[in-house]
Amino acid sequence: MRRLAARGAAGDAGEAAAPAADRTDCARGRGRSPWRLIDLCAIWDSGVVLPAADWKGPSSGVAGRRLNKAEVLSSVQKAQFQRLEAARLRGPGSRERGPVLRMAGQQPPPGVLAALLLCLLSLGGAIEIPMDPSIQNELSQPPTITKQSVKDHIVDPRDNILIECEAKGNPAPSFHWTRNSRFFNIAKDPRVSMRRRSGTLVIDFRSGGRPEEYEGEYQCFARNKFGTALSNRIRLQVSKSPLWPKENLDPVVVQEGAPLTLQCNPPPGLPSPVIFWMSSSMEPITQDKRVSQGHNGDLYFSSVMLPDMQTDYSCNARFHFTHTIQQKNAFTLKVLTNHPYNDSSLRNHPDMYSARGVAERTPSFMYPQGTASSQMVLRGMDLLLECIASGVPTPDIAWYKKGGDLPSDKAKFENFNKALRITNVSEEDSGEYFCLASNKMGSIRHTISVRVKAAPYWLDEPKNLILAPGEDGRLVCRASGNPKPTVQWMVNGEPLQSAPPNPNREVAGDTIIFRDTQISSRAVYQCNTSNEHGYLLANAFVSVLDVPPRMLSPRNQLIRVILYNRTRLDCPFFGSPIPTLRWFKNGQGSNLDGGNYHVYENGSLEIKMTRKEDQGIYTCVATNILGKAENQVHLEVKDPTRIYRMPEDQVAKRGTTVQLECRVKHDPSLKLTVSWLKDDEPLYVGNRMKKEDESLTIFGVAERDQGSYTCIASTELDQDLAKAYLTVLADQATPTNRLAALPKGRPDRPRDLELTDLAERSVRLTWIPGDDNNSPITDYVVQFEEDQFQPGVWHDHSKFPGSVNSAILHLSPYVNYQFRVIAVNEVGSSHPSLPSERYRTSGAPPESNPADVKGEGTRKNNMEITWTPMNATSAFGPNLRYIVKWRRRETREAWSNVTVWGSRHVVGQTPVYVPYEIRVQAENDFGKGPEPDTVIGYSGEDLPSAPRRFRVRQPNLEMIHLEWDHPEHPNGILTGYTLKYVAFNGTKVGKQIVENFSPNQTKFTMQRADPVSRYRFTLSARTQVGSGEAATEESPAPPNEAYTNNQADIATQGWFIGLMCAIALLVLILLIVCFIKRSRGGKYPVREKKDVPLGPEDPKEEDGSFDYSDEDNKPLQGSQTSLDGTIKQQESDDSLVDYGEGGEGQFNEDGSFIGQYTVKKDKEETEGNESSEATSPVNAIYSLA
Repeated sequence: MRRLAARGAAGDAGEAAAPAADRTDCARGRGRSPWRLIDLCAIWDSGVVLPAADWKGPSSGVAGRRLNKAEVLSSVQKAQFQRLEAARLRGPGSRERGPVLRMAGQQPPPGVLAALLLCLLSLGGAIEIPMDPSIQNELSQPPTITKQSVKDHIVDPRDNILIECEAKGNPAPSFHWTRNSRFFNIAKDPRVSMRRRSGTLVIDFRSGGRPEEYEGEYQCFARNKFGTALSNRIRLQVSKSPLWPKENLDPVVVQEGAPLTLQCNPPPGLPSPVIFWMSSSMEPITQDKRVSQGHNGDLYFSSVMLPDMQTDYSCNARFHFTHTIQQKNAFTLKVLTNHPYNDSSLRNHPDMYSARGVAERTPSFMYPQGTASSQMVLRGMDLLLECIASGVPTPDIAWYKKGGDLPSDKAKFENFNKALRITNVSEEDSGEYFCLASNKMGSIRHTISVRVKAAPYWLDEPKNLILAPGEDGRLVCRASGNPKPTVQWMVNGEPLQSAPPNPNREVAGDTIIFRDTQISSRAVYQCNTSNEHGYLLANAFVSVLDVPPRMLSPRNQLIRVILYNRTRLDCPFFGSPIPTLRWFKNGQGSNLDGGNYHVYENGSLEIKMTRKEDQGIYTCVATNILGKAENQVHLEVKDPTRIYRMPEDQVAKRGTTVQLECRVKHDPSLKLTVSWLKDDEPLYVGNRMKKEDESLTIFGVAERDQGSYTCIASTELDQDLAKAYLTVLADQATPTNRLAALPKGRPDRPRDLELTDLAERSVRLTWIPGDDNNSPITDYVVQFEEDQFQPGVWHDHSKFPGSVNSAILHLSPYVNYQFRVIAVNEVGSSHPSLPSERYRTSGAPPESNPADVKGEGTRKNNMEITWTPMNATSAFGPNLRYIVKWRRRETREAWSNVTVWGSRHVVGQTPVYVPYEIRVQAENDFGKGPEPDTVIGYSGEDLPSAPRRFRVRQPNLEMIHLEWDHPEHPNGILTGYTLKYVAFNGTKVGKQIVENFSPNQTKFTMQRADPVSRYRFTLSARTQVGSGEAATEESPAPPNEAYTNNQADIATQGWFIGLMCAIALLVLILLIVCFIKRSRGGKYPVREKKDVPLGPEDPKEEDGSFDYSDEDNKPLQGSQTSLDGTIKQQESDDSLVDYGEGGEGQFNEDGSFIGQYTVKKDKEETEGNESSEATSPVNAIYSLA
């Protein structure tokens, strides 16, 4: 047998929370001075006692006197005072009553009288007009704009132009328009008309005309005798969809593996068109990580591959209003490649690029260019950051924000991670973002500095102000933006400065204060706040009403509620001045407020726990200086619906009959309905089942009947449930042992719980055990539930042996306890007993403090203090809160503290990773808890500085030793070190290798791959934020013998041998050419070298040159015969010996040689000397000597 505690009451309307009293101005004036603004408000509510008019300070000894209210208030405020005075005399329990405050002998601080005046102004709150149509139609109201076109109004040139402007008011407003700040005379233009009873403009082009002629800025004015309301300035623009410019596009030739950008450059449309790429045959271009479209419409290829030339590429623009698509001339690609296209090689090869013979490249950015850029975005808009990179293989793009995390709730990645979109941008989204493009060849990054500006947005938008005659009020227009917006006030569409002066109106920046308002004060005020990014325009009217109280709900309502439930009686009312409301029961007695009753500001009366004696007729009375109105509500209290005989768990054999009881007690005036569920689904009652008012009978039980059965007893106000489980057994032999045949089951629930021996911190709980169902009860578990922190949730309180049925329970302070008992045997636990009555213990200061206090940084400049909140049994009193204290460790600075009602507090503007002492102390309305323990927390971490003293040693050609010290500024808990190194030899660079070390490791030894290459090392430390600054070093240059060995190794390379052979071949060819030229002989001009003119006998050629043969035409030794039969000298004849003939050559005194060009004869043919080299001139001189 099971019982579900799931009762509800349809008449329980007590969910509404009481609205706070409208004391905003007084609350804002709280301060440390004994003359606090809130105290002044209390003074006025209780009757003001101020110093005498001739008070000169505490030294005068003049006692304070009670001022007449008329001396404090203006004549307009007398009616308000009468209303307050009537409310003050309500009697005990009224919030307006209070002690008389005496101020004799006290000097008021400066500004106290102004603060008192502000408090007086706050008493006259604005009146809200009900939505009741009968009241709306009766009351006079200035105009209010209800519908208007958007500020940027773009229209289709093919349709008529519609500019909306709707307004309401009483009397109905009339409309007129301005265009470009000048009156727009609609009557003079036959195409323009205005809808009836509306300000909406209709411009008709069916009879001709150009829509572009009507572009401009429009503004609507709605006017009646009480004022004028303005629409926004509506900028009308006609949609444009220009054509693509005509152009002839040459084929784009690109090398396979190179990056490529196909520019779209769409024509400027209004609004901007949607760009997409297709082939000329209207097939969509497949986009992926390698090929994708940028936000600007261009098509980017990270690397072009041969299959890309199988189609052409055309940029298309779709225009919204005209619903047309315009196509640009298609681009044709011509891809240059070193390998023919082969489907199988690309499909089967693990690396497509190496299969195509495409060289791998490190990433580089195609958009944006460079390493840094900036971007401005307006608050509330979407921020779109884009990074498109080229490289082979195609780079991966990752996004980061410096000094923080990306906002996960509004950040999303687009275009294969190439774009980062942050929706609904706010000021906290400003900062530096960077994208990281990486492939296996390396990585690059681009930093984007984001600045968030803001068009004006409302902090406090002016609202319509409805006042009673003589009351005071204010219009507030507060907006923020970046830059800070300016505020301009207008009245009825005209600048406030040019409006007629009004002594009852005062402008104070973003606030207009009204005093002593009269019927003539009605008007519509406009607040226009603007900066360079936009503007906001708001209308708010001031209406003065004089209305006696009226009831807005139907009369003589009937409210029915279940006994002991909470209920609320509504009494909506209206009047001006705002009426006061009082409740009475059965037409007699005092005002109902306090104790079991609570009256809300909106007139509703809440009964916290209804009893039989609460049944009756309740009368609400609304009163103001113009009269009163009343209404009645009939309250009936009904008995709850209860299942007093619940279905029990049963075990039945197949084919037997089972009866599940469900007997219900309910209020006879309510209609009862009993229904059944099987396994939490509605039960179908077939031929084998019989449903009666108090039971369910199942005939011929089968295996499919096994399961849980729930009985639901309900009325139109509440319901009760009970559940039981039916087990069906298969046929079996009759057991010989009767005791063995008795099935064991879980015990029945305990019943009749009773609380006795009620003490401040303990109570005795007694219960009657249920049937043990053939298995002795071993334990009782007592559970409790409290209705303040976790209502409806049961917690284990204590455990007792199965032999007892009464126990003393130790209780915690200020807990509204309710108990239940569960019996336990070897089969299982019983269903919980019915709850006991409630018992509330008295309060006390907390005896403990919250646990798990931690201080951890979520950003580099903050520290988040968290703790586990205390539960109901440790709160010990109402209004549980926590006093959080912190200060930097090992400093003598004062403790900072704050009172928190939650379970966390964030300390801002902290240094990076600094230890703090933290204390969290519990406090309630009865006092503070014990002194808390001090916990050490740390502010947020940041990137560490570079490791210190990074050293590279090379003891031999086989290994390299690296050593370093920890960073000078770790800026957090080091999580390790990252070492990146790469081998290089001249311009050759090897593959980068990455090593990760533990935070305690400061040494590393690596084995060299070869004895020639050098290594470049980059070392950085890591915290949980990321890797910090890096230290870079290179290994020493290799010794000379290594270089020699390297040269020997190079000399054995095939490419080097081939190069040397090619050089030798070229030299041989040059020698052969020279030999052929010399075999022909040569003629050289010699006229400029002779000291005497030529004689006629000289063998002279026509070109002024001499033949290098002697007079006898004898061939010289070592010379060759030319093709024409002359003898040519092989070597040059410019030796000093050949400057004379025989021994006739001589030198001048200055050492210069005098002689003529002649051919030296060969003197020693017998020596067999094959060289044609002449004798040295020095030897010739010696021979002359």
